Amino acid sequence: MTTAAPPFADALASSSAALVLDGGLSHQLESAGHDLGDALWSARLLVEDPEALVAAHLAFYEAGADVVTSAGYQATFEGFARRGIGRERAAGLLALSVDLVRRAARRAAAAGAGRPLWVAASAGPYGAMLADGSEYRGRYGIGTAALEAFHRPRLEVLAAAAPDVLALETVPDADEARALLRAVRGLGVPAWLSYTVSGDRTRAGQPLEEAFGLLADAEEVVAVGVNCCAPEDALRAVEVAARVTGKPVVVYPNSGERWDAAARGWRGRPAFSADLAEEWREAGARLIGGCCRVGPDTVAAVAERLRGRGRGPGRDQGAQG
Repeated sequence: MTTAAPPFADALASSSAALVLDGGLSHQLESAGHDLGDALWSARLLVEDPEALVAAHLAFYEAGADVVTSAGYQATFEGFARRGIGRERAAGLLALSVDLVRRAARRAAAAGAGRPLWVAASAGPYGAMLADGSEYRGRYGIGTAALEAFHRPRLEVLAAAAPDVLALETVPDADEARALLRAVRGLGVPAWLSYTVSGDRTRAGQPLEEAFGLLADAEEVVAVGVNCCAPEDALRAVEVAARVTGKPVVVYPNSGERWDAAARGWRGRPAFSADLAEEWREAGARLIGGCCRVGPDTVAAVAERLRGRGRGPGRDQGAQG
């Protein structure tokens, strides 16, 4: 964080207005003209153009986000190794992902942000490293011990970079959540864990009550919730997460548009709106933002609504950045 403020977990628990999270990093980068069409996705810019990541992070801070998430989602030792990047350099790139958000926060503070700004270190699921869409299915065919062994070294490096919080995100499977709970133990940095869901189940098919129940007593996990899901699936998930765990809830769904794989394009209209964000807050969410195709304009609308401004008549239809 960039100014004197309570630790992240304390701020999250005490914020009645909710903290504002950023939106889709890849969408912001693509909007700026960057090609993310390889297996490293946004993490390729850690190697090729770090300053582009600072600019993208800064756009979300300037839009009103209190918490901005790093480009670590698809950054793994295994993924970098496929690009010929050795373990020592890969560890440096993981640490760099955190530092780039911190640089953006310093720039936002210097420009007069006037509020505490937090840094979240993203860690995607095992399926993100595979880069084959399996983070939306889970059920990888490997055991919990192997998943823990995959996650722990990366989380150790990210924790050593001193983010305010680890974002264990887009988790499709309660079995992987079990592995992550073991992997994050003792690192000394709080974490949130968010599932990706479809309807009232994880992507792997487990009931939300069961999936969130695993997290209720995990001391390291300070918030639980969902991300990278349809906006219409978020409210029930927020309600279940709050009821089952008693923890602050994090929610950041996609814009609501649908990917047409055959046409290689997005279809439909955005369904994400600031009105929905207010409903999520009333249901127990204390960290609210967006995921895929949610841009700075939408984050700005959410920030205005959650901070008590912009309450004109009619529904906010959710602008895209």
